Amino acid sequence: MWDWIKIVALGVIALLAAIAANFAHDLAYQVHALIVMAVAAGLFVWTVRTADNPKGPAPTGYNDGVIRAGVIATTFWGLAGFLVGTFIAFQLAFPSLNFEFLQGIGNFGRLRPLHTSAVIFAFGGNALICTSFYIVQRTSAARLWGGNLGWFVFWGYNLFIVIAATGYLLGATQSKEYAEPEWYADLWLTIVWLAYLAVFLGTIIKRKEPHIYVANWFFLAFIVTVAMLHVVNNISLPVSIFGSKSVQVFSGVQDAMVQWWYGHNAVGFFLTAGFLGMMYYFVPKQAERPIYSYKLSIIHFWALIFLYIWAGPHHLHYTALPDWAGTLGMVFSIVLWMPSWGGMINGLMTLSGAWDKIRTDPIMRMMVISLGFYGMSTFEGPMMSIRAVNSLSHYTDWTIGHVHSGALGWNGMITFAALYFLTPRLWNRDRLYSLTLVNWHFWLATIGIVLYASSMWVTGIMEGLMWREVDAQGFLVNSFADTVAAKFPMYVVRGLGGVMYLTGALIMAYNLWMTAFGKRQPVAALTPAE
Repeated sequence: MWDWIKIVALGVIALLAAIAANFAHDLAYQVHALIVMAVAAGLFVWTVRTADNPKGPAPTGYNDGVIRAGVIATTFWGLAGFLVGTFIAFQLAFPSLNFEFLQGIGNFGRLRPLHTSAVIFAFGGNALICTSFYIVQRTSAARLWGGNLGWFVFWGYNLFIVIAATGYLLGATQSKEYAEPEWYADLWLTIVWLAYLAVFLGTIIKRKEPHIYVANWFFLAFIVTVAMLHVVNNISLPVSIFGSKSVQVFSGVQDAMVQWWYGHNAVGFFLTAGFLGMMYYFVPKQAERPIYSYKLSIIHFWALIFLYIWAGPHHLHYTALPDWAGTLGMVFSIVLWMPSWGGMINGLMTLSGAWDKIRTDPIMRMMVISLGFYGMSTFEGPMMSIRAVNSLSHYTDWTIGHVHSGALGWNGMITFAALYFLTPRLWNRDRLYSLTLVNWHFWLATIGIVLYASSMWVTGIMEGLMWREVDAQGFLVNSFADTVAAKFPMYVVRGLGGVMYLTGALIMAYNLWMTAFGKRQPVAALTPAE
């Protein structure tokens, strides 16, 4: 009976999508309607063909199929995001690489939001979903709640990614700082995210372990808070049900405040709390040591989630936002330094008695350097929130260097380590295909991050100083074009850093593929990775 209800629902969705594509007011809406129609029609045919198949016994054990799919999707979106990011880095150094075709798809303005969303939400989002599904099952000793609802979360989230990505290329966004996708994509993501919350929370509720491990606390805070941020920041009224254009509910300085409340807490909960959940599970497992201080992890959790939510206004110093609001954000940002470093110290001290693993285990080395970048970024961020520092750094490439040292160093490295940890276990392999390739990946990624971040620190501080330089009469010495010309060497270095980081990711993809699908390798002893 349930199968035939799904068949009717999918048929209706495919029909409505076809009607929407026919009456579409713009190209992006039409493309997205056709994508939805194709997906619904494909599911319709598949469900009809399998509706009368005999149902087997209820599955037992852990649901690892969706996690394996998540590992593949994480790797794919990571490569896509790094490739686009490297290309747009060279576009800034060599403007002739901005291509104008199909309404400007090849220019920086269209590719930049594609890059940021592919890396943060596609690569990072899939990493968080698959690792949280893995961790919550193991620490709860229970199968994912909801049957196939986990698969709905995976495919539904990736459908959102495809719709958002094509929307960016076709110029259909809400035109905010993060170039949020269209109103209908936001509605779909809300449904998928609520399903994600239901699966995760349902698994915790039916757990067989009496204790809720701290990694699940961080994942749950990430899921709940991101849902709230997404709904409030993306409140908009569609101009037409057959078009992608919408009108924002908030405007002016209120819109700016909501945008940076969302933006900074996307960093705080999506890119920090969620990945700390990964850290609190994978670092102890790889080190084969218990977490250094469970009490510190609880203090770290409550301090972080309370303080982070207030820090957004520091992005709006010297704007129409009242000074008291900016000061509030600055104070909370500075105080955040302490719980952030508490988490870093807790992770690093977990290696007490196992420091030799940094020399012999390149996966452990990736985890350690990710914690190092986490500590550095969570010191640099509060420092940049101080008004005097912000007056120099704001609108410069220093901010870009800060963001990428955190994203590539903290989020990227801990994700790579998690993928290396998961792949042999999920595909029932004795070990990774090659630890030597992991070592190559580590050094390429690390040097690439250093080149990227240091070049942006240099050019950012140079920009800030050139913009404020005045002559004896009080006139500005440098034009904006002068600063752009002066940045060229650093932009080339940034592009080269991106090439190295992308190369490391390609090596990882090959290593994971050979581990999962290549010929089984004989078990070998771990050798020092010099």
